[in-house]
Amino acid sequence: MELLESNDPKIELLKKSARHRQELEDEVKLISAKTEKIITNALIIGGTLAAAYVLMRQFSGSSKKPKAKASKIKVVQAKAPAAEVEEVEETYAPGIMSQVGSAIASQATVFLLGIAKEKLGDFIQAQFEKKAELNERP
Repeated sequence: MELLESNDPKIELLKKSARHRQELEDEVKLISAKTEKIITNALIIGGTLAAAYVLMRQFSGSSKKPKAKASKIKVVQAKAPAAEVEEVEETYAPGIMSQVGSAIASQATVFLLGIAKEKLGDFIQAQFEKKAELNERP
């Protein structure tokens, strides 16, 4: 009994060490739980976006890639006394950034439309329930 009640610095340090170890383990468990939740949410959102993209591609039916647009540009030469006009044909292909931007915009639109659909469905369901409650009252 005397050993347990003594104020030995070694025993105090061991108790503090055990307490700190337990606190660190609790923090690691909390961080891993939060990380798991974040990863799960990211996978769900990514899967939803991928499914929406695939469905949008299936329903749009356009599997053809867009062709480069040809445009004519008039070039005026200022050095000649009489302004000579040449027609030069150049091809214009949309840049990769504009294609990525439009793809992201369309995916975001589909995602937001899905959320709006869910909210609208919830609202309509709530209205039907309110109407049913009013009809049940004597």
